[in-house]
Amino acid sequence: MSIVVTGATGELGRLVIEELLATVPASEIAAVVRDAEKAAPIAARGIELRVADYDRPESLKDVFRAGDRVLLISGSEVGRRVPQHTAVIDAAKAAGVAQLAYTGILGGPGADFRLADEHKVTEQLILDSGLPHTFLRNGWYTENYTASLAPVLAHGAVVANAGDGRVASATRADYAAAAAAVLTGEGHIGAAYELSGDVAWSLTEYAAKISRATGKEIAYRNVPAAAHQEILVGAGVPEFFADILVDVDKAIERGLLATTSGDLARLIGRPTTPLAETVAAAVATA
Repeated sequence: MSIVVTGATGELGRLVIEELLATVPASEIAAVVRDAEKAAPIAARGIELRVADYDRPESLKDVFRAGDRVLLISGSEVGRRVPQHTAVIDAAKAAGVAQLAYTGILGGPGADFRLADEHKVTEQLILDSGLPHTFLRNGWYTENYTASLAPVLAHGAVVANAGDGRVASATRADYAAAAAAVLTGEGHIGAAYELSGDVAWSLTEYAAKISRATGKEIAYRNVPAAAHQEILVGAGVPEFFADILVDVDKAIERGLLATTSGDLARLIGRPTTPLAETVAAAVATA
């Protein structure tokens, strides 16, 4: 039996590996990757590499073993995730894994924005498969904002169409710690965790934290959805994805990413990372 992390070279996957290594011998961890060369640093730590591709179901045939605990990290290619996830679920079922944990989205079936669609379908596929499962419904990553500090600092404004909506975000490291806890602990089969930060904040508050961290005056500029989409496309975001981001902002305005269930802090055994701390770290490297 191994603890198997799919998408192990991705931003979240790498952090899950780090969390696991803090408590689990490397010999008990396996990493599913598309590119063994890219994953060489993982292999160098004594972790078994299992090479496969979500887009090639035949490559997943021998990736899992009976009794494995598997983390299915959702694919990053919006619009292609349902067939990709289906291939993983089918392979996991054929192998007889002991647990399939899936990184979905906050709100699960109740999330009514476009980015949630493929996650909801995937959860249903997992339920239909009969696999022992755990749903990790991740909220918004704080890094979704702090990774885009450059244009904010250049223009002196955080631009969105989220109104006065609030976001209970957490860091990738927080979500990774939760995934590791579920993969190494007991009592999580059949659970659906609504994972989010301890505090829901507004974009006005986010702008104020950037101001304090930089000493520059940063404002939150709420714009109509159509104007925001035009700005995103003008900045090089593909039109279909700009539309999704605008739709997420509408969801934020409706309060759908403001849930503070406390599930994340309980799983990781500590408070979630404060927004100000993540902002300060991002500003220091901007």
